[in-house]
Amino acid sequence: MPRSVNHVASRAKRKRILKLTRGYFGARKNVWTVAKNTWEKGLTYAFRDRRNKKRTFRALWIQRINAAARLEGLSYSQLMGRLHKEGIEINRKVLADLAVNNPQAFKAIVEKVK
Repeated sequence: MPRSVNHVASRAKRKRILKLTRGYFGARKNVWTVAKNTWEKGLTYAFRDRRNKKRTFRALWIQRINAAARLEGLSYSQLMGRLHKEGIEINRKVLADLAVNNPQAFKAIVEKVK
């Protein structure tokens, strides 16, 4: 009896992964083993960078808050320390958004803690 390999399913799997690697450079887009390895490696990068994205955004928010606070005569650490001491519960994401898009509101918050 001949060996059954279910070529329909295996070919469909190869087509699916080769479709996902379209746009890659060189053999990474059309050679099955290279494309599969590249795609798998890309999944690990995606997993890692979903976590790194949170770090990157927090750093961006801190830089924006620091720049806006220095215009008001405070450093970032002084501002955050005084906010904590006053009991003002506002996160860095919102504070950075206020600093960029609504400087008057940010200035009001700084005046409250001075």
